[in-house]
Amino acid sequence: MNDVLERLRAEAGPSPEYEVLLTAAPDGLAASLTSAGLPLWARELAAYRLGLAGDRRAFESLVLLLNHRDPARCAAAAEALAVLDDPRTARAAAALATNSLRTAYAMQPVRLLTALRAPESVPALMATLSRLLSPHDPYWRVALACVEGLGALADPRARELLTRAQSHPRLAVAATAALRGLPA
Repeated sequence: MNDVLERLRAEAGPSPEYEVLLTAAPDGLAASLTSAGLPLWARELAAYRLGLAGDRRAFESLVLLLNHRDPARCAAAAEALAVLDDPRTARAAAALATNSLRTAYAMQPVRLLTALRAPESVPALMATLSRLLSPHDPYWRVALACVEGLGALADPRARELLTRAQSHPRLAVAATAALRGLPA
């Protein structure tokens, strides 16, 4: 949490709005999410604080941030969404993880799906990994996160796909470990 707040403080610069949002009550934070003209750091701070407080009014803003091109914003959104415990979170993360046009930004949705352990998690991780198994795919780190996630979830449905992942040089060690953890 402190890393996120320090990053946002640096982005805010001398803006007094940072301190206002840092101490605002939930209703003030929620109102700021719909206010016109607020910078991205301010919206992120409001959504992040609401998410950590379990206030579902932050859901839409956090999902937008989960799909942002800045990895730090995605990670903060994933952290807040995991705490938020909104039943829509797994569907949203699955949609982001499986979107072939947004693979470059899928790392945090993949990790969030693993943390959520929702019914959508294994099918989404399998679908994402399946399309990333070509030898020269540039998104091997996302594929590795899928392999690690499938290992953590230990679902036998992933056995065949993890076996295929063993032939990928960057995934082989993690795939082998994931297969060892699957029930017989």
